[in-house]
Amino acid sequence: MKLEKIESFSNQHVGFVRITLEDGTFGWGQVSTYNSDITCKVLHRQVAPWVLGCDMNHLDDLLDIVAEREHKFPGSYLRRAMGGLDTAVWDMLGRKAGLPVTALIGGSAGKIRAYASSMKRDITPSEEVGRLARLRDRLGFDAFKVRAGSEVGRNKDEWPGRTEELIGAMRKGMDDSIDLLIDANSCYSPERAIEVGRMLEDNGFCHFEEPCPYWELEQTREVKEVLAIDVTGGEQDCDLTVWRRMIDMKVVDILQPDILYIGGISRAMRVCKMARKAGMPVTPHCANLSMVTLFTMHLLRALPNAGKYLEFSIEGADYYPWQIGLFSNDPYKIEDGHAAVEDVPGWGVVISPEWLAKSEYQVSETE
Repeated sequence: MKLEKIESFSNQHVGFVRITLEDGTFGWGQVSTYNSDITCKVLHRQVAPWVLGCDMNHLDDLLDIVAEREHKFPGSYLRRAMGGLDTAVWDMLGRKAGLPVTALIGGSAGKIRAYASSMKRDITPSEEVGRLARLRDRLGFDAFKVRAGSEVGRNKDEWPGRTEELIGAMRKGMDDSIDLLIDANSCYSPERAIEVGRMLEDNGFCHFEEPCPYWELEQTREVKEVLAIDVTGGEQDCDLTVWRRMIDMKVVDILQPDILYIGGISRAMRVCKMARKAGMPVTPHCANLSMVTLFTMHLLRALPNAGKYLEFSIEGADYYPWQIGLFSNDPYKIEDGHAAVEDVPGWGVVISPEWLAKSEYQVSETE
């Protein structure tokens, strides 16, 4: 189980990772999206030196060793790179066992309820409601998330009055059987977040995500303690010490780690275990259709404290042109509002050879 080679295939937006062991077994994973070319350089320079030649049976401890050896770099890029190693190791383990990754962590193949997640703020409320209603009718979604305010917007809206109009339009356009979620992406002060939260409660929304700047834990907790609606967050956090604080302080009602922002499945499971001990559900963040949503599907099928649904981006080539053509098969079929983990080894995805051929290649090997 000793690691012999780490290869990366990247462009600016996506970076896939292949690991190979000394016996020739291999696995595929992914570093986090966004500036993935930079993240892959971090993978080879700051992760590979500490793990090549090491036994992958000790992955969790190895990830800690990487963080300790690179203690001067405690931030997001290192964790995004670690996620590439971690997810490739889990794929390798699944291939060796002939099992989907979810089965290795206590789950099973099967369906997962999904919510349709809109990423757009430059869309009018009427256009947003219309396209979500069409998805409801065509694919059976019964939960939707839209965007409030402006991203990290210091209380500003995308344009004046958009959020208020959108909240009302969503409730009028969907009957009471539909779950309505909204994401403020760190837009509001506590005072303004509470005002918006009251509107959400009046209109039957059930999930208010990242209302205040995510790094201001006390601000988010202040909002959570006032509102009845579930206040959620955590997608950006990659430091396990911050996660412990967030859970101990009861900052949110629902925790939302992103598997690739936090450093992989192994580290995400540590947060999930802390959350379970505290009686808190976990609804991970996974906002695009690279491999991160697939990783999240496998995790959710295994969690005893899984939240109600999987985040499933509804954006295509107009918003995420870089996610087109990543895979030769389709792991993301929605039927009756559900995605499904297939009963195949590892992640069960085939990365497009054509995409790989056009990517930037790097390799690190044992001497």
